[in-house]
Amino acid sequence: MWLLFLVAAALVFFAYRSATTTTVVLVRHAEQELGTIEDAPLSAAGERRAEHLAQVFGDVSGPGRIDAIYVSDTRRAQQTAMPLAMRLGVRPTVLPATQVDAVVSRILHDHRGGRALVVGHSNTLPEIVQRLSGVSIPPIGGDQHDNIYVVTVPTFGKASVLQLKY
Repeated sequence: MWLLFLVAAALVFFAYRSATTTTVVLVRHAEQELGTIEDAPLSAAGERRAEHLAQVFGDVSGPGRIDAIYVSDTRRAQQTAMPLAMRLGVRPTVLPATQVDAVVSRILHDHRGGRALVVGHSNTLPEIVQRLSGVSIPPIGGDQHDNIYVVTVPTFGKASVLQLKY
């Protein structure tokens, strides 16, 4: 009887000690140049927004430091993340924009208990948030580039989503 109790207590203690919370920050790429180019670069306003993103999340040490950056295979997403990546010394992981499942599984597997940034698109971010948290966010408008979604995924319990502006 006591042995069973001790084994159960050890398992509970181990589960408690191994519990973590993964934090995922998601942003849409910054404003892009309007034109006929299929994979357009950032506009001047987009470059300013990318710099602002680097200021917001660019602490190179201490609590809250971004451990990993995921970007889609588009120029605008990569350029949005570049100032932050350079500031942190983190090489962004490039995944095709349509591989939502790959992004979610890589973050939850490779960065469990850590903090990752995802720079995506208006059509992929709601799906990523949904798969990480079970929470539906409203569609992202074509002119909305200032939303930040912070998804916290605990080992035990429900995930949560916080929406901010930058």
